[in-house]
Amino acid sequence: MTDKGLTKKDEQLVELLMRTGLSKNIAKTLVYLRKKEETTSVEIESATSLRQPEVSIAMQELRRRKWVVKRDIKKEGKGRPVHSNKLALPFEKIIEMIEAEEKKKMEGIEANIKQLKEIAK
Repeated sequence: MTDKGLTKKDEQLVELLMRTGLSKNIAKTLVYLRKKEETTSVEIESATSLRQPEVSIAMQELRRRKWVVKRDIKKEGKGRPVHSNKLALPFEKIIEMIEAEEKKKMEGIEANIKQLKEIAK
């Protein structure tokens, strides 16, 4: 497997994450970050075929969820600062958090159906 791009298994992970309600861009970014110790947005863009604004929005959401941390990289000369990103938690822990969210949704659906049946009597 090359360092670039997403494998078939990665694409499957992206699909499964999307089924939990994550956007495609967030899912792709998360799956790519899982494979790297640390990476830049430019690397994420080229590996996932996402555009710069899409990666930026995905990274904001991943940081908001506290799943990713950003670090400034010292750079020579002028130009935009470069940031390095990495998972703040092991990928398995993120899956556990998604699992808890999904269970909560199921409980809400079950409670709603139960209430529907009660009121419909």
